Amino acid sequence: MSTRAFSQTHIVSGAPVSWRSLLPWPALVIAAVALAALVPIFFLGLPSGHDFEFHLNSWLEVAQQWKQGVLYPRWASGAHYGYGEARFIFYPPGSWLLGAFLGLLLPWPVVPTVYVWIALVAAGISMFYLASRFLLRPDAIFASALYAVNPYHLVIVYWRSAFAELLASCLLPLLLLALLRSEEDHGKSLVPLSLVLAAVWLANAPAAVMINYSLALLAVVLAIVRRSPRVLVYAGAAVALAAALAAFYILPAAYEQKWVNIGEVLAPGVRPQDNFLFTNTSDADHNRFNLLVSLVAVTEIAVALILAFTARQWRKQNRFAWWTLLSWTAASILLMLSPTFFFWEHLPKLRFVQLPWRWLLCLSVGLALLTPMGTRRWISRAAICALMIAVLVGAWLKVQPPWWDSAADIVEMHDNLEEGRGYEGTDEYVPTGADAYEVKQDAPEASLQGGANVRVNVERWQAESKQLLVNVSRPCNLVLHLFNYPAWRVEVNGHPVKTLSQETTGQMLIPVWPGENRIQVVFTRTWDRTLGDVVSVIALTLTGVFAIYFRRTEPA
Repeated sequence: MSTRAFSQTHIVSGAPVSWRSLLPWPALVIAAVALAALVPIFFLGLPSGHDFEFHLNSWLEVAQQWKQGVLYPRWASGAHYGYGEARFIFYPPGSWLLGAFLGLLLPWPVVPTVYVWIALVAAGISMFYLASRFLLRPDAIFASALYAVNPYHLVIVYWRSAFAELLASCLLPLLLLALLRSEEDHGKSLVPLSLVLAAVWLANAPAAVMINYSLALLAVVLAIVRRSPRVLVYAGAAVALAAALAAFYILPAAYEQKWVNIGEVLAPGVRPQDNFLFTNTSDADHNRFNLLVSLVAVTEIAVALILAFTARQWRKQNRFAWWTLLSWTAASILLMLSPTFFFWEHLPKLRFVQLPWRWLLCLSVGLALLTPMGTRRWISRAAICALMIAVLVGAWLKVQPPWWDSAADIVEMHDNLEEGRGYEGTDEYVPTGADAYEVKQDAPEASLQGGANVRVNVERWQAESKQLLVNVSRPCNLVLHLFNYPAWRVEVNGHPVKTLSQETTGQMLIPVWPGENRIQVVFTRTWDRTLGDVVSVIALTLTGVFAIYFRRTEPA
């Protein structure tokens, strides 16, 4: 099958691909390939990768808080076995909202598999919209299927369980598509480009950092190739509008970092210098996984470089798209290698990507497009796919097999949360001054400081609202099974009181006085969250105005 492409003019200014073009074969092929990639799950159990328990506990927690009437959770009350953490302020909402929603519709043991299938299908569909601009329909379908189940996606599914990162992958092809149209359509792609960038912020923070740097690179390359600085203007405007759209998440996450141990996000083992390709540390488990992902990366890099050389015909016909795709692919490759550590140290926020091999997320876009562009025969494409499968299977068998959970494990996690036992939390979201390793997991909801016996009547103990009644004979401090955090507002007998933090553990201390004390503890809306909400509403209104304006200025 020829990889003959459309003309350069058609690529950037042709009519958008209709959703009807997905039906029936593209959608069916993408859905079937995504399902086929999950077949091992039906026989071996649920892959329990690095982030599996983090995500599943988040979904369980959010679903539980919805039942309590908390529509947008901020405090993960079950973390650290009931002491809580500010997880939902700092972790983007996309993945935990989708996971919790699926949990309301489906049995929890099947939710992770359905979530992964949805994310893979969404990634394939977004690639189809991009590839259809450049390739004939059969080639675009192939590129879409390949992107949906590319090797790095399978590493995420079977070894990492990085569900938020997987969700973000469906937005990368749309970024390139919107950018390529931004200059030729006189700014009409400002709205879709802004929406893509905002959606990435709400899906996965490391992916958002990568995509913003990717956009900067692609915009500069496109501006040079087209000799048009307007691309830079549109890209800059899109970045600003996207940040404003996602301000309800970004502003609190940025401002409240000083209230938690956010520095733990760059602890040894998850720093850039520990995760370049083929890097070894003193941790044998880390080294095995790094070897696995390095083998996958080298395979993708080698295939992409060969295909970039063989895609001569496409390169001549699609100069603008070619240079952006080539630049993005080259930058993704270089940033996975240790000589680029200088950039990881000095470029703003790049170190928060943590893992250089995360750039496989972007490299996979180039790989999926270059495969049909650089190979004319289906047997060659099949050989490339077979090679990548062989590398994955070999790494599975010889380097690091996946870890597995069963349905019973998921049920146990659900029961632990429902019965108040909670789950292990995350170090970087623990309030400053607290030590999650010093607390007693089985401590009561409330006790007197010093260990004196007292009867505490817990009238309500929910995620963001707690009410207690305690009667004491002398002034003292009540110690809660709860980490102190500035957003907690405490009233004793209707009067606001200032709480303290217990030394070492960081538990909340509430002063009480002789007699009956009715205590109300509420997780409040801080000023930064209010400001973020206001900025997002204004930005959403402005986005709607732009969309209406550009629609009215379209030629009849």
